[in-house]
Amino acid sequence: MVVAAHPLAVQAGVTLLQQGGTATDAAIAVQLALGVVEPQSSGIGGGAFLLHFDPAHPQVPIHAWDGRETAPAAATPDQFLDAHGNPLPFAQAVDGGLSVGVPGVLRMLEAAHRQHGRLPWAALFQPAIRLAEQGFAVSPRLHAVVASVAPRMRAQAALGHASGVAMARQYLDAHGQPRVVGSHLTNSELADTLRRVAQGGADAFYRGDVAADLVTAVRTHPTRPGRMTVQDVAIYQEKTRVPVCFSYKVSYKICGMPPPSSGGIAVGQIMGLLERFHLGATPGLEANTPQALHLLAEAHRLAYADRARYVADPDFVPVPTTGLLDSTYLAARSALIRPGRSLGSPPAGRPPGAQPVAWGLDASLERGGTSHVSVVDREGRAVSLTTTVESAFGSLQLVRGFVLNNQLTDFSFVPDDADGPVANRVQPGKRPRSSMAPTLVLNAQTGALEAVLGSPGGSAIIQYVARALLGLTEWGLDIQQAVELPHVGAQRGAVTLIETGSAIDTPAVLEALALWGHQPQTTSGFTSGLHGIVFNGVRPDGRTGWLALHPGKGNWAGGADPRREGVARGAAAPTGNGLP
Repeated sequence: MVVAAHPLAVQAGVTLLQQGGTATDAAIAVQLALGVVEPQSSGIGGGAFLLHFDPAHPQVPIHAWDGRETAPAAATPDQFLDAHGNPLPFAQAVDGGLSVGVPGVLRMLEAAHRQHGRLPWAALFQPAIRLAEQGFAVSPRLHAVVASVAPRMRAQAALGHASGVAMARQYLDAHGQPRVVGSHLTNSELADTLRRVAQGGADAFYRGDVAADLVTAVRTHPTRPGRMTVQDVAIYQEKTRVPVCFSYKVSYKICGMPPPSSGGIAVGQIMGLLERFHLGATPGLEANTPQALHLLAEAHRLAYADRARYVADPDFVPVPTTGLLDSTYLAARSALIRPGRSLGSPPAGRPPGAQPVAWGLDASLERGGTSHVSVVDREGRAVSLTTTVESAFGSLQLVRGFVLNNQLTDFSFVPDDADGPVANRVQPGKRPRSSMAPTLVLNAQTGALEAVLGSPGGSAIIQYVARALLGLTEWGLDIQQAVELPHVGAQRGAVTLIETGSAIDTPAVLEALALWGHQPQTTSGFTSGLHGIVFNGVRPDGRTGWLALHPGKGNWAGGADPRREGVARGAAAPTGNGLP
């Protein structure tokens, strides 16, 4: 089964599975196709995190692959400060070359393919190459996102810089307007780049003409030139890391991405902070009740407070990962949550193992130009892949058909404060902190795969994934119901966001939250794209199954977030023993 943000990309993955490919083969094909049909969110000019599950290796069933972008060697902690030492407005920092990190996704995908793939590397590129050459119809979401950034696209093109001109030419029409829904869009330059990488491997991207053109675009931008060199690109290396895993309700082992992503830690903290409330067994704590939303928002606040203080690239900062997920520490933090009163803006805690260093607080923004892919193959291997160019259309620069990321703006613009240096400050070669949270759920007793999940959404990814997990584990929802849950969000401040027009956008909810000290605000800005797969066997807690629609063992069920354009599709194996 494949679940992703665009039907054409899903079909690319299904095709690879039908050809006998593994979950990794299919996920790579989907990621490459998304770079064609959903370029606002992902592509080969960005980065990704990948979790891989293999039931044939029960001793080490999960591998975590880090394809996060890196800062160039010439990067400095103050590069996003103006001449007076003040942080640049985000809108000024993002467009141009200064925000571009060395792309990591292709090196990471190639390494994951060497270990987990089966089909030839070049075969994985064929669906994306066909889509880029033959074209596809502009979707409503692509049109809407282009419309939202069209003034900035026109401004970049007006500078006369080749990469800004190319971006506008590709996604705006001859009158400078977004291409209309249903219009035919091709990208021959991207097809050529993909063909080069299909034939020459990732080296065709990281060395030679492609890398030289990428660096030229970054360094020669007329208003925000970057500092990347061809050497920075050539030396990029993917990393394998130890996944962050935690137990939940004895029945589940939930695994996520470790730093430099904060996703695995923060999702684990939210689940651990809420475990004692027994949401699924307590009257009044059903999914959309004011009291349940209050508890969830409070858990968000505590997790984001720790995230801002402690989480960054572990190759540069000693992240107390074990301490942040320590059950005793989380029990003490959970005791701060009061059923009828908000914490407001709680400070970070002091987890076991935290270094006696005073870290400053990180106030960096993280926008939602991201996508997520969930795949399970016929032999039970699974991939949870979150891929990104950071903001919508990244830095608004297009080189050889692909979008350049703006990932460096995920660093803290302010390198230090009165408490000390910020852990997530800019440093040469460092990877910016992320919120991406690809997630795998295992049966704690048997080690069997139970669910594959993840979402785009910037810093709110953590909230989306945690709420969907609670839907599955606490509220007895099927996967489609879980990904459709209305969103509630809080971070470090007193504001609690409620999804506009949803089932929780009611006077009763808003009035109760206000009474309890929240500052509720409704917003349509929840850009989730939850894509999940669950195994419909007997649940480890004894209930009949994850999915009521198709009871019985042996089935996979997928759910796609209706807030985007994704779908879930099963693929019959070549032998005919396919998964429905």
